[in-house]
Amino acid sequence: MILASLVFAFLAAVLHVYIFTMESINWTKPKVWKTFNLPSQEHAEITRSLAYNQGFYNLFLAIGAFIGVGLVAFGGEGTGATVAGWTLIFSSCGSMLLAAVVLALSGKSNLRPATIQGATPLLAVALGLIAAAA
Repeated sequence: MILASLVFAFLAAVLHVYIFTMESINWTKPKVWKTFNLPSQEHAEITRSLAYNQGFYNLFLAIGAFIGVGLVAFGGEGTGATVAGWTLIFSSCGSMLLAAVVLALSGKSNLRPATIQGATPLLAVALGLIAAAA
């Protein structure tokens, strides 16, 4: 269960780095703003600073998950590094999961992106809790 949780936490982090690149680097490219259902280039320009900030939130969550995975994977069972690693995984992936829930609750049109955003952190947290309880 530990390995599976780490794999899903890693995948959640990779996805959030990708989201960061869309929001903070490529926001005004037509393919990206259309992905986010913006109606025009003008709307992309108007919302650019908001997306830029949002992207960095996603990057920071990804960094926390990556560090957590590394600490658990290389820290040794029962060490302070492992405890810190799980704390980072649960905090980062838990935040990703809760953000996906908020997105899902914001409208039916957001169910698909919320599922994409929330599936891997959900599995990371659930499998991590199962591993911790064993």
